[in-house]
Amino acid sequence: MSYLCTYLNKNSVVKPVTEVESIVPPICKDLVNADGKKPSELFTEQHANMVKEGEKWMKDTATSGSFVAALIVTIMFATAFTIPGGNDEKGAPIFLGNDLFTVFILSDSISLFSATTSVLMFLGILTSQYAENKFLTRLPTKLIIGLSTLFFSIATMMIAFCAAIALSLKERSTKVVIIPVILLACVPVTLFVLLQFPLLVEIFISTYGPGIFNRKIQRWN
Repeated sequence: MSYLCTYLNKNSVVKPVTEVESIVPPICKDLVNADGKKPSELFTEQHANMVKEGEKWMKDTATSGSFVAALIVTIMFATAFTIPGGNDEKGAPIFLGNDLFTVFILSDSISLFSATTSVLMFLGILTSQYAENKFLTRLPTKLIIGLSTLFFSIATMMIAFCAAIALSLKERSTKVVIIPVILLACVPVTLFVLLQFPLLVEIFISTYGPGIFNRKIQRWN
């Protein structure tokens, strides 16, 4: 949690600095202090530890998310070739044309593609350069996309599971079994929302929320 606070503080520090840089005269960026250091050099030196802690939190989050997303990719890819009911003599799915089978195929595909996108986003985070300006928009955007697509992959995976159960039952005791299954499938999705949604909101507000200058300002002369 301390690393998360460090990351958010880092973003809240970098954002005002960039806003100030956008309105001050360009010559001010090259001025030096008594130690001969420019503003950007002094900022980097004073926030070196914050960058390291933010990098550690970002990498830990990306590693955990990529592991879960890769696991979903493996499961959904295997599920696509082990469809409920199997195939007939001609190799066509037995439930082809069934509405539930269509839901199963679409959900499985969306889950696979979403999880793959999530893996790529988390991989992009792990291989990124952790400079101050990267914490402003690039790294947070990758994290937001990675967590969002991971949520969609989990939700659609649960939908595919429920559709597969309904197909396997073949309308025998469907209401007695499928309703509890659907309710149980909502548990992991709900837990993910409760645990990760506040994090997404904080990152989004920190990245795209209003800054210290929430209005149009002309550059100083």
